[in-house]
Amino acid sequence: MTDGVRKLLIVEDDLGLQRQLRWAYDGYEVLVAADRAEAIDLVRAEEPAVVTLDLGLPPDPDGVSEGFSALAEILSLKPDCKVIVASGHGARESALKAIADGAWDFYQKPIDIDTLGLIVERAFHVHALETENRRLAAQSAGQSVLGGIITAAPEMLKVTRTIERVAGADVSVMLLGASGAGKELLARGLHEASGRRGAFVVINCAAIPETLLESELFGHEKGAFTGAVKTTEGKIEQAHGGTLFLDEIGDVPLALQVKLLRFLQERVIERIGGRKAIPVDTRIVCATHQDVDAMVADGSFREDLYYRLAEIVVRIPSLAERPGDAVLLAQHFLTRHARQLNPQVTGFAPDARAAIDAWSWPGNVRELENRVKRAVIMAEGKTVTALDLDLEGEDDATVINLKTAREAADRKAIRHAMARADGNISNTARLLGISRPTLYDLLKSYGLHG
Repeated sequence: MTDGVRKLLIVEDDLGLQRQLRWAYDGYEVLVAADRAEAIDLVRAEEPAVVTLDLGLPPDPDGVSEGFSALAEILSLKPDCKVIVASGHGARESALKAIADGAWDFYQKPIDIDTLGLIVERAFHVHALETENRRLAAQSAGQSVLGGIITAAPEMLKVTRTIERVAGADVSVMLLGASGAGKELLARGLHEASGRRGAFVVINCAAIPETLLESELFGHEKGAFTGAVKTTEGKIEQAHGGTLFLDEIGDVPLALQVKLLRFLQERVIERIGGRKAIPVDTRIVCATHQDVDAMVADGSFREDLYYRLAEIVVRIPSLAERPGDAVLLAQHFLTRHARQLNPQVTGFAPDARAAIDAWSWPGNVRELENRVKRAVIMAEGKTVTALDLDLEGEDDATVINLKTAREAADRKAIRHAMARADGNISNTARLLGISRPTLYDLLKSYGLHG
């Protein structure tokens, strides 16, 4: 917190519990809301670091719909906020969904004040550490976080925090995102943060012919088929004690989906040609760029397998949805590749930085790295130009309507200021040279999330 005040928002509709919690947390500046609308107004105005959120809020006090809606809005407004969710409704299911949606922790009712107090104090401590880390990262023009991911964008920081939160839990994780968005890097980061001591094994299900995929996954015994000259472990066995990353899981054929489902249910495998059940302790993390819900609906992906694989679902933003990250990543890639390929190159020319910032990056981080690597090789001077990147003239359509041009400029300036301020509304307004009420009006007018 920039002003040193530790603000705690309690979202609870029970008046007696409100008073009890307010009295218990006299060491913080306590804010209280009784419903979702009041909570969102306080998050906008006060920007609390920690929120305790009861999922059973009016007008749905016996359900969880209002609570989950409040969770989504709070994290949309303030991605770095630590939200501690409390509920007595379907505790395990609510906990898994809340963590998947970005909650920091979950506590089942009835509430024990002392235990919850420890969770709240730890949340403030972690928030303070993360705030300091982001400040240091900004000073050094972007540092790597989970799994080597380089980002200063709130959208991506939220993803890395979610993965760090679920890394130690014994649940399967599904990563959804466009090709080149960094799914394998995040999967590796999840494995490293999990504490599992076995290997991190990767298999791209789309890159292996159907006839060979079963053997790759489950292994085979000697003589199981022509060419099987020795017994071979599959990827699942190789990842025993560790993590198996199934990339492009949507390409697994239906017949093999059945065998994969059996492994997930029973945690044993049988090699091709074998009769022995082999117990395996392998955590599954999978990823795809396909619409799995649509595949389940049309019958090309088994619904029961989907629910086994997708206990936690994490959606990864594209590079275009990570304001400011393209330039940070480009500088990282330039430093790495220039050292090996062209040591005279030291940076980007102004037109190159502008082009990187303006380009939509349909191929995501993979496209960015490829363009930077090629530009480092092609550069004739000490700086890489837009021409070296092959971006000159790519995004130069003239905007004739003045109002449209101004709105586009406003949107871009706001998003970049938000990125530089780590999503803090007060600091964003200060960077833009406007008041907080004016910034809120602009965010609402342009449909942006503060």
